[in-house]
Amino acid sequence: MQQDIAYIESASNGESDWLAGLGVAEAAAAIRDGETSSEAYTSALLQRARAQADLNAFITIDEEGVLNAARNADKARTDGSTSPLLGVPLAIKDSYLTLGLRTTLGVRNLESYVPSKDAEVVSAIKEAGGIVFGKNNLVEMSYGLTGNNEVYGQVRNPHGRDHVSGGSSSGAGSSVAARIVPAALGGDTVGSIRVPAALCGVVGFKPTTGRWPRDGVAPISHTLDTTGVLARSVDDCMLIDQVVTGAEAVAPANYADLKDVRLAFAPRQYLSLVDPEIEIHFNETVRRLRDAGAEVVEVDLGEDFLSITQRATWRIFFHETMKAVSEFLQRNAVPTSFEEIYAGLKSDLKDVWGHVVLPSGPGFSPNEYQASISVDRPEIQRRYRDALARSGTTALLFPTTPGTAPQIEHQTKFLIAGREVSDLILAQHTIPTSLAGMPGISIPTGVSSNGLPFGLEIDGEHGRDRSLLQLARRVEKFVGMLATPV
Repeated sequence: MQQDIAYIESASNGESDWLAGLGVAEAAAAIRDGETSSEAYTSALLQRARAQADLNAFITIDEEGVLNAARNADKARTDGSTSPLLGVPLAIKDSYLTLGLRTTLGVRNLESYVPSKDAEVVSAIKEAGGIVFGKNNLVEMSYGLTGNNEVYGQVRNPHGRDHVSGGSSSGAGSSVAARIVPAALGGDTVGSIRVPAALCGVVGFKPTTGRWPRDGVAPISHTLDTTGVLARSVDDCMLIDQVVTGAEAVAPANYADLKDVRLAFAPRQYLSLVDPEIEIHFNETVRRLRDAGAEVVEVDLGEDFLSITQRATWRIFFHETMKAVSEFLQRNAVPTSFEEIYAGLKSDLKDVWGHVVLPSGPGFSPNEYQASISVDRPEIQRRYRDALARSGTTALLFPTTPGTAPQIEHQTKFLIAGREVSDLILAQHTIPTSLAGMPGISIPTGVSSNGLPFGLEIDGEHGRDRSLLQLARRVEKFVGMLATPV
């Protein structure tokens, strides 16, 4: 191990910076073409992980195991392998089971648990030649939006270490933004990929619900959950989506403009409560898209759109948790129970579960849940379909979050547009997409006056993920801006 450390510390800063700056597709190509080795690339990333350990982006990294996997990838390349992710390390949210590597789900009772199998998505990454770099920190049981874990610590934002990373895929957003890894697998139930992607200034892709496998990933809600990815470019999200789903590869087209693109935006719903700087930047982004030739037209999703999506989403979210978690633990022989996890939760989260997750809780209502499933959810899906059809558009634009990353010190209560809000506001814009089961992608489009990233979300039609990714690739070319943390 000392030889490994000496090797990476002797590498020039220029080479290390170049390696750390590679995206997934770029790194795979560099390894495949012999410009670097997987071992050299992985070593450079491990060096960055050590140097930026204060971000607290990881719960577990097995350095020896990662380097051995990189050496095996280099041998496979010598033997002629052309696997699409050969030798590229990716981080994995610690809600995914990983064979032989500790999986905690963010809770204390599983701090020594080592699974005997991989989650299905992790298997797909490995079969494509990818390497598991480590397990990202997350909020306990993925229940939270700021990245604060009482057991494993607060994840910090690389663009401002006194600011939150977003959650629940908190370490994923932080580690990709900090260039520790080129991409990370996350999970999204109400915005847990898109929120940290926006706050940390990276790309976050939530597929259509059910498009990506969820086997072997700790759940919250079978109606809302989806696995997904955070990366530094739309191209990298497309590559990972192709690997996970077996989708056909699409060669990138070099469009000179956006003249054939028609997009919708709904200011009444998505600009009703936002930070003034967010609104100014979003309007400027719309102007830039129009300057590039896109038509951007206004739509209205209804006065009660936000109230319906909020009540329905949280009722579904809370109602399905106990059954989903219990079945996951039993099916995968995880050595704990729902009751043991509940008993060990931090006090504020335990109070929430006791109120709305447990069937004995005063906020647990099967009738309200059924109304949300059978009435509210279909209504929101209908409104999206009708709005896009009437406007002749295929995608909806909006600021991913109503504000930039709040300070860690004030993460539970802070101001947006002069109004005190809770951390739940961070998912106000992402919740409707989850309720409808639509695909959504957040791309970084710049930074605020104090250097914190802005995210632009693009939501596409249900099941048309590849079309959405191709559109996002084009939009990214004209308004995307991947900021490098100081």
